[in-house]
Amino acid sequence: MTKISGVVASGGLLLTTLGSVAATVYTPKHEAGRCAIRGHCGSKSFFGSQLPCVDNGPAEEPDADLRRQLTELCGPKWDSGPVCCNVEQVDALKSNLKTANQIIATCPACKDNFFNMFCTFTCSPDQSLFINVTKTMEKNGKTLVTELDQLISEQYGSGFYNSCKDVKFGPTNSRAMDLIGGGAKNYTELLRFLGRERFGGSPFQINFPQSYAEPGMKPLPMKPKKCNDEDANFRCACIDCPAVCPELPDVEEAGSCHVGALPCLSFASILTYSLLLFMCVATVAGHFAWSRHSQRRSERLRLLTDAAPSDDEDEGDLTENGAMFDRPQSTYIVNTWCDAAFSRLGHMAARFSALTIVGSTLVVLLLSAGWFRFEIEKEPARLWVSPTSPAAQEKTFFDDNFGPFYRTEKIFLVNDLNSSAPAPVLSYDTLLWWIDVESSVQKLKGPKYGSTLQDLCLKPTGDGCVIQSVSAYFQGDPEMVDRRGWKDRLRECTDSPVACRPEYGQPLEPNMILGGYSKSGDPAEATAMTVTWVLNNYPEGSPEADRAMDWEEAMKDRLLTLQDEARERNLRLSFSTEISLEQELNKSTNTDAKIIVISYIIMFLYASLALGSTTLSFRDLMRNPAISLVESKFTLGVAGIVIVLMSITASIGLFSWLGLKATLIIVDVIPFIVLAVGVDNIFLIVHEFERVNISHPDDVVEVRISRALGRMGPSILFSAITETLCFALGAFVGMPAVRNFAIYAAGAVFINAILQVTMFVSVLTLNQIRVEDSRADCFPCVQVKSARIHLNGNGGSNGARFYDAPVESMLQQFIRKTYAPRLLGKKTKAVVVAIFLGIFAAGLALLPEVELGLDQRVAIPDDSYLIPYFNDLYDYFDAGPPVYFVTREFNGTQREQQQKICSRFTTCEQLSLTNILEQERKREGVSYISSPTAGWMDDFFQWLNPDNEGCCVDRRKPCFWRREPEWNITLAGMPEGDEFVRYLQKFLTAPTNEDCPLAGQASYGSAVVVDTERDTIRASHFRTMHSPLRSQQDFIKAQASARRIARDIGASTGLDVFPYSVFYVFFDQYATLVSLTTTLLGSALAIILVVSSLLLGSVPTAAVVTLTVAMALVDIVGAMALMGVSLNAVSLVNLIICVGIAVEFCAHVARAFMFPSRTFMERAKNRFRGRDARAWTALANVGASVFSGITVTKVLGVTVLAFTRSKIFEIYYFRVWVALVVFAASHALVFLPVALSLLGGEGYVDPESEGGLEEDLASRRYRALVPDGLSDSEDEAED
Repeated sequence: MTKISGVVASGGLLLTTLGSVAATVYTPKHEAGRCAIRGHCGSKSFFGSQLPCVDNGPAEEPDADLRRQLTELCGPKWDSGPVCCNVEQVDALKSNLKTANQIIATCPACKDNFFNMFCTFTCSPDQSLFINVTKTMEKNGKTLVTELDQLISEQYGSGFYNSCKDVKFGPTNSRAMDLIGGGAKNYTELLRFLGRERFGGSPFQINFPQSYAEPGMKPLPMKPKKCNDEDANFRCACIDCPAVCPELPDVEEAGSCHVGALPCLSFASILTYSLLLFMCVATVAGHFAWSRHSQRRSERLRLLTDAAPSDDEDEGDLTENGAMFDRPQSTYIVNTWCDAAFSRLGHMAARFSALTIVGSTLVVLLLSAGWFRFEIEKEPARLWVSPTSPAAQEKTFFDDNFGPFYRTEKIFLVNDLNSSAPAPVLSYDTLLWWIDVESSVQKLKGPKYGSTLQDLCLKPTGDGCVIQSVSAYFQGDPEMVDRRGWKDRLRECTDSPVACRPEYGQPLEPNMILGGYSKSGDPAEATAMTVTWVLNNYPEGSPEADRAMDWEEAMKDRLLTLQDEARERNLRLSFSTEISLEQELNKSTNTDAKIIVISYIIMFLYASLALGSTTLSFRDLMRNPAISLVESKFTLGVAGIVIVLMSITASIGLFSWLGLKATLIIVDVIPFIVLAVGVDNIFLIVHEFERVNISHPDDVVEVRISRALGRMGPSILFSAITETLCFALGAFVGMPAVRNFAIYAAGAVFINAILQVTMFVSVLTLNQIRVEDSRADCFPCVQVKSARIHLNGNGGSNGARFYDAPVESMLQQFIRKTYAPRLLGKKTKAVVVAIFLGIFAAGLALLPEVELGLDQRVAIPDDSYLIPYFNDLYDYFDAGPPVYFVTREFNGTQREQQQKICSRFTTCEQLSLTNILEQERKREGVSYISSPTAGWMDDFFQWLNPDNEGCCVDRRKPCFWRREPEWNITLAGMPEGDEFVRYLQKFLTAPTNEDCPLAGQASYGSAVVVDTERDTIRASHFRTMHSPLRSQQDFIKAQASARRIARDIGASTGLDVFPYSVFYVFFDQYATLVSLTTTLLGSALAIILVVSSLLLGSVPTAAVVTLTVAMALVDIVGAMALMGVSLNAVSLVNLIICVGIAVEFCAHVARAFMFPSRTFMERAKNRFRGRDARAWTALANVGASVFSGITVTKVLGVTVLAFTRSKIFEIYYFRVWVALVVFAASHALVFLPVALSLLGGEGYVDPESEGGLEEDLASRRYRALVPDGLSDSEDEAED
């Protein structure tokens, strides 16, 4: 931009000295018609610009040639009258105004004010009235002006600044003021910048005093043009003048409904619960008062009658307890079928146990062979976005037409080791050291291919690499870093980046390379600096991409050693290369694998040991320790766990056969799910089988197995179908991470259920045969004779019997005798309902507080070198990522289409693409757009302007020189059709340089894809920048805003436009994640309702189960808000898991309620009738299995996860699974029995419990075997 500042010199702009500063008065006369400076008298040095001569003589009439040149350059007002300039001055002025013209010509008012000021300063006949020369130097016998004062009125200065402050320069995505005024914030800063003597700027010092005491001097009464001037010839376009822009409609943010500070949902939830609670309290209070009144009344009546009962009144009482009066009498055909089917299945699996085990193993091995085709998808873009989604297709379109987005290697150098007093990061020594570091990076070679930075870097002008560094302000040359003057150089360059352009030619804004100086405003005081190396990118797997990654490995190693060097200088260096994130994510997975394995091992051991406790009590162990060797079920537990693992391997193998890639979520999570489901079913089967052993000891093992599976099989079917269908819902989701997980999980759960009712039943049969033959667990060849006694009369069998009947575990006794009776009391039920509805209301109120996103810092290990980098990126980097608005199939050869995307010409549409983007930029807080748009159409047409003689040249003449129709701002003379394509291709290959900064090679060479065969634009993009994005919410809102803007552009212009930024593909999931989550979970609840209604035979009971699962789910999501767990694909997978596990908790309790065991129901206390009795029976029957099978197993496994080093596991697995265990268990074991006792449907007869005389005798046998101390007689209440 030397030529812009050279304008000042060419005009000899300034003023006559007052004589108060020097002994000589250089401008003694101040009067109209008299000059202050004229002509060129030489330069200070060989390379310096020409300085004006002191000349206080009268103005002179120019010759015809000078008059013509002056009129063509400065306008018709110069076509008469004397002037104070000569031909060489006007030639120099014209030359120097060329560059400024290219930058500001799009705004006629700004251009006129700029040109008018310099033309007036150069040639005004009244120079002496506003110019006073104050310092000179003698050279070659001539007096050269070295300093002067110039008077500019506040009206003209502020008007000049205001007309130019919003003018944009598209090729650099910046304001014209940054180029012509050094980023001035007001007119005094603008004038100070123009007048400062410096290399590449003004060759002499120009001062702009706002008041002046010299008699006869005053500013000329010039009136500036306004950007929205009344004269249409000077009016600027909307993009350069906000005052002429139409207002865009306001944007309503989603979720903006609030009642005061509360979201509407939160307010409604709290209000509804408060009203219900108040009504319930009022009702209870009224009922209590009425009861007291009725009691007093009945007491008065009792005094008048004999209430003593007759001795004969009890003679007809039944011996059964009251609960049996209301026991179910009808059967449910579906349950009967299921019972019969599972009984036959159990009998076959028990009878042909070896065949079943071998056959199941062979099938699993066959399916597991698919592991040879097993692949893990690690590419994030293919994990979170479906290939058919708009975001994936848009990324593919962008990459195919413009090439993949650049590879970036970025570092931060920060001086914050003393956190209490951060100091400036830059110093003389640090600058020299860093320039040497960058030199070493230039010499780095990839270890495999030997590529260097020069081979790989982005070179927009074909020469210099794009390296954004503070060293560029010093040309990367240590010789330019002066020990005393480096700070001044730095400040000058940050004030005017255009004067310190790096080798690749793009002005380097200070916010791109410095941070942490916003308070002081002094870049030399910045506490952080950042450096970015930009590399070309290529399709994944290509040789070029491999070479780039090879060099990045060398770069990463160099930066790791550089961290130690920085530490020695009391600085901290953080960095990231293009390959860093994926490598660190994989490292995180390897770290997590150990803790996951430990978690599963603990759950395995617990399950194996806990199963043995079902028939082995401490009393038994003390009376005959040898029993433990036989009664232990460790082998059975291990077999059950092996079956769980077999189902997982079979599922993974099956879908690997089908080409479905696994994800790290699948590898980490599916074992947890299947173990949760599988262990519970194992406990249920084993517990029920032990009951059958007591009630039917004379039956052969196959029959007992058949009875146990007949009773528990439908319950397992219920949970398995529900969970499989809930997981399978995810198969319809486009997001691969969720879809693949759902498919694998559904397969694993389904296969696990099949193996449990076949293979595990066979293993259980063999185990029971071993037990009855008193053989040691784990060593079946060893018979423990001391653990058996021989009894006769065992139905013809000479087998062994145990010396005492097994007793209930302490947990079963606690639930049957204490927990269940107290839970089902009237007052307790009221309190339970109130508490759980309150928690549910709180969960609903917290739903709006759940944030979206997955912070990258969470997904990597805590000790990763990327953590400080991301922290620095958010803290110090004050620039946002680039965003491109891409057009598809745009026919720019037609005038009507050109008007839809241009903005700087009078016939452009008011709501054209670039006009809308500019309007959105002005409301940055809503649009997240912060920089002007690089619009290739406007710059292309400006490049054709014949006034820009250094731009479009054809046969040594401007392309549109003397063209008919001539180039004009109405677009009337612009090319169309074939001519448009021809000139556009020339524009895109024209080198961008100082003579023509508008040329398109650097800025637009890869931004426009021309289809020469069809004479159309297949693809083009309009580049702008997001505002700094410092959180996940910022990224999500920025993308949502960009999509809204693209929709508005499409609606206004009819163009096919979409936004693209490199991070969009990762955040596209959040555009539909809330609706997707709602749909998935809602569909899962609907499936639970339908399947429950079908298999339980009761819509009310199914509704209660569905409501319980829904309440637990809402509570879990509410807990996510409190625990800082955001909603993303990972947490969505966990919520699907929560549905499945919650169903597993509830299914067995609900089925035990609908089909109560007669054996247990007969033991209900007399005070329980109807639904209360069945709820008690359900808890007594399966409560212990649910608690020990799922709850304790999960508590142990989840507790281990608390020790993980991975943030993603600590936040998204440990926290969510803790909430899952707490809420699912409490709802299934506390709320569900209470809800069923209040709202449950009518029950049915359990076929396994109703078998006539034989079953009645078996039931009596079971009750007789229970010790007296464990009976549930009414007398027990007195104990």
